[in-house]
Amino acid sequence: MPLDVIHFPIMASPLQALQSTLRLSTARGGGKPGLLIAGATGALGSEVLRRLAGSGRFAQTQVLAREPMSTALVQVAIVLAGGDDIAAWLLCPALVHTGVVMFEPPRLYHDRERSLWTPVPAQLPALAQWFTRCGARTLVVVLPHAQGSFPQALRHGLASTDEQAVAALGFERVLLVRSAQKQSAAAGRSAPQKLAAWMLSVMNYMIPASALPVRPTKLAEFVDAVLRVLPAGTHVVGPELLWQAGQTADMRGVIKAWLNTDASNKKLSAYSSE
Repeated sequence: MPLDVIHFPIMASPLQALQSTLRLSTARGGGKPGLLIAGATGALGSEVLRRLAGSGRFAQTQVLAREPMSTALVQVAIVLAGGDDIAAWLLCPALVHTGVVMFEPPRLYHDRERSLWTPVPAQLPALAQWFTRCGARTLVVVLPHAQGSFPQALRHGLASTDEQAVAALGFERVLLVRSAQKQSAAAGRSAPQKLAAWMLSVMNYMIPASALPVRPTKLAEFVDAVLRVLPAGTHVVGPELLWQAGQTADMRGVIKAWLNTDASNKKLSAYSSE
């Protein structure tokens, strides 16, 4: 049964926004947290949406879209994004506890995906600030990067001023997932660009298997599993951990070992800085 589309009214008053929030939170309460997803496109976005919305752990899953659309999932609602200035967006109509941000572009042969709103990496700081204004306490960001091009020293820490700004916004939990992305196809490139890509393709054999992309189903399963046990703080997942988790039947064991190691490293870092 399709849901009504939730819209960001451009000229709505703060009182109307508050009334809308109260109505939705009352209707969909039950003590469960709310989930908001930006970038539910591509194979990864579809898998993350399907797994988290169907987990039963969230009162409602809201998905940002560029235009009105209906959904057959009872627990999923559509929220229309505002203009290019994210700072000017009104608050999310329903209460949000957990936010997920992904940057995978929509698949052109999926008409429904073209209606969804997908951020670009440069919009991450502004989008994270908007999530905090909507009440989000947990933020998950899946950050794609090219295989073999990310410095080893930065794979397990904050790698840019944007990431540092997000971590400093006051979220209770921040999870940055560095997911290796597939190389883009050569379609549309000029002859010299294709030649250069072919010459550089020999470097692919120098990339270890642990740095290669993980299947979307396994990555979505990892995000779902780690959200269940993630402690407070900022946590960064490197491609090697994703690959390890995707190769084993005991994903929860891998996550538990990583969290214990992560906590020990943070304690050691704090001790060393004193």
